[in-house]
Amino acid sequence: MNRLSDDLLSTMLNNPYELIIIIDRYGKVQFLSSAYEKYYPVSAATARGKYLSDVLPESELTRVLDTGKAEIGDFITIGGENWITAKIPLKKNGRIIGAVGKLLFTDPTQVKNLYRHIEILEKNLNHYKDELSQLYDIRYSFSKIIGDSSSLRDAKALSRLAAENDSPVLITGESGTGKELFAHAIHRSCNRRQQNFVRVNCAAIPKELFEAEMFGYEPGAFTGANPKGKPGKFEVADKGTIFLDEIGDMPLKMQVKLMRVLQEKEVERIGGNKPRQIDFRIVSATNQDLEELINKRLFRLDLYYRLNVINIHLPALRDIPEDIPPIFRHIIEKLLSDDKRPVPALAPEALATLQRYGWPGNVRELGNVAERAIIIHKNNRIELKDLPIPIQDAIPASKSHPPVLTSLKTIMENTERKTIIQALKQTNDNKIKASQLLGIHRTGLYQKMKKYNMV
Repeated sequence: MNRLSDDLLSTMLNNPYELIIIIDRYGKVQFLSSAYEKYYPVSAATARGKYLSDVLPESELTRVLDTGKAEIGDFITIGGENWITAKIPLKKNGRIIGAVGKLLFTDPTQVKNLYRHIEILEKNLNHYKDELSQLYDIRYSFSKIIGDSSSLRDAKALSRLAAENDSPVLITGESGTGKELFAHAIHRSCNRRQQNFVRVNCAAIPKELFEAEMFGYEPGAFTGANPKGKPGKFEVADKGTIFLDEIGDMPLKMQVKLMRVLQEKEVERIGGNKPRQIDFRIVSATNQDLEELINKRLFRLDLYYRLNVINIHLPALRDIPEDIPPIFRHIIEKLLSDDKRPVPALAPEALATLQRYGWPGNVRELGNVAERAIIIHKNNRIELKDLPIPIQDAIPASKSHPPVLTSLKTIMENTERKTIIQALKQTNDNKIKASQLLGIHRTGLYQKMKKYNMV
């Protein structure tokens, strides 16, 4: 590249839109742009060779000769106008040989507009940060996990300890016990809470797309790929937390790659040849017995040990019947939060039934029952009849809980009610045929239906 001519260099340094000054290591002026003459009664020619303090007493350019550090963004007033300064030390072979000063933004309106836009952006950013923080606090903090049984208290206590370090966490428990809720709470309580929380459902990603989703790909890596490429889940989770839900469904091939990522803390995109260093904390969850999967050679033993540093087991809902009343009420309150309707009371018989039901779907199933009860209940009270029939006829499902003794009258009434329901189903709700099938008069059938709140 050809050198700039003297004319071009002089024109560039003396342009009317910038004020430039250069001093040597002794603080003597070596160059002063002619634009300065508009503000000071000194010519560029006479300023050369003089100490800067004699030419421009307000200037603090000589300070960078001592510190060796650039100073950009300070204000200075010259000729009654505000300017933004840039003071940069000049170095050669590690030794300071001088400094250059430059004045920017000659129009104060530009500065004001810039700062106004920055203030607006900062306010918007803080607003959204606050909203996001509040959203997480309401939905995912430990204080919002309902239940005070000993097993649930133990799970929360261990989770809080896990949040204090970056060790891998494995959350186990049946489907619907709140594994993702605990994962979010751990993230919100750890030192990475301001960074991304990335959830990956290992059971929902097709095997052929798993690697691309997890590790990303470079432009043109394969047919149909995004022409700009795409970062993987681990890259998105850099500095934050990645939550691998349903880890037991991860393909064996991907388990090998995951082991390498956990060991090296780096990923390589499909079609790329340069590893990317990443910093993440991993939380995984499963409703499967990983040890059984290991015996079946469906899950790697070394990966299991990597993930299972801190194991948090969440109890099934049937094992914590004392927590069912507050959880049920919390769900009701949440469902009615946008309505003006009062929260209905729960009849003792309905509560007892909820506590003895087996809850194969755990809290998720309890939520569905609560939503149904809100729709069909009357007189601001949830009765036994407002619960689904399988729950009304519930018997204890856990061997750890002894069966609840029921009177002979109750057993006979439940049997009679179930028989009537079956007869109505078989006759397509024809009351005459149903009464004939049951061997009773039609009037008697109506009386029994009324007794069991079936009309």
